[in-house]
Amino acid sequence: MGLKAGVATALLLVLVGCRSGEPASSRRAGVQQGTPTVAPPTAVSLEVQVIAQGLDTPWALDLAPDGRLFLTERPGRIRVVREGTLDPEPWLTLEVAEVGEGGLLGLALDPDFVRNGLVYVAHTYRGADGNLRNRLLRLREDPGTGRGAIDRVLLDGAPGATLHDGGRVRFGPDGRLYWTLGDAEHPQRAQDVAALNGKILRLNPDGSVPDDNPFPGSPVYSYGHRNPQGLAWHPETDRLYATEHGPQANDEVNLIEAGGNYGWPLVRGEATREGTVPPILSSGASDTWAPSGAAFATRGPWAGSLLFAGLRSQTLFRVVLDPADPSRVLRLERYLEGRYGRLRDVVESPDGSFFVLTSNLDGRGTPRPEGDLVLRVTLAQTALSEEAR
Repeated sequence: MGLKAGVATALLLVLVGCRSGEPASSRRAGVQQGTPTVAPPTAVSLEVQVIAQGLDTPWALDLAPDGRLFLTERPGRIRVVREGTLDPEPWLTLEVAEVGEGGLLGLALDPDFVRNGLVYVAHTYRGADGNLRNRLLRLREDPGTGRGAIDRVLLDGAPGATLHDGGRVRFGPDGRLYWTLGDAEHPQRAQDVAALNGKILRLNPDGSVPDDNPFPGSPVYSYGHRNPQGLAWHPETDRLYATEHGPQANDEVNLIEAGGNYGWPLVRGEATREGTVPPILSSGASDTWAPSGAAFATRGPWAGSLLFAGLRSQTLFRVVLDPADPSRVLRLERYLEGRYGRLRDVVESPDGSFFVLTSNLDGRGTPRPEGDLVLRVTLAQTALSEEAR
């Protein structure tokens, strides 16, 4: 469970292409759907360093103000990397049901973590009736021991399954806590606003429902989702973007509107239907991204770009958005493709580099001798063309 100290960095040069755009007639007002317009490939150099190794199916990570990296491992452990060293003992171990895609999933540190030491996680468990469920927990760090403990259960009993548990937990710039839940293998639940599955939920940090949620008294923020696993807010507009697994490819990047219906299972991928919001970007029926964690770049040559990790695609994606139109995608670029296997999450560091999790021990990847990894990705070349920016 140790760390690859002093590991050499690898310099990767990746050439990226795009697919043709969708005709304007296939787009609903205000939201542009499908693939980006054709553009010449660009090149960018990345330096990749292994920060930690020996992990077992890490799922989510977040950065503390003191520089520590908190991450979840799906079997139930919360781990900490500090000053380039993985702590040998977990910060906390939770009893979870690591079944299929379930287990210990999303994690987010409170925006006021320095003062209150609060951490939020989502996990799958098996109820007294034997059925799988999902819950959202608030944890608290003991300042004396530096270890965590359960503070309270915020939301409990959401139906779970071996597939489509969602699981991403993030704080928005509005100070609210967001949690994604998949359809738990019951697609019809995604269209039922009274059900929790197939939704992006929005809560106050104490688990109560915000007064300004789109459905009064309900934590549901948006619905019609199949298996959303990534959430990220634009650093300038505060608009929320989400990544979502589609059926038989047809993966999506969505621009989230409060109360919006994103169509599942009525429509998939680039298909449109009155009353539903189409994706701003789709993999189409012939490509599978299996998109997971997402983050915006806020500094450097990629500032304003949306990044997301791909599982089956084994790729770190960069989505270049039109600064004048939050729904218009200009470019889709691929990095690290096939180099480190399945990629699960990405977060930006204060210095402009990115931390990326691998997920090769999830039963669908090819395990590496060093286990799963935390990678640090640094842009080595900052002089990109205006078109690439």
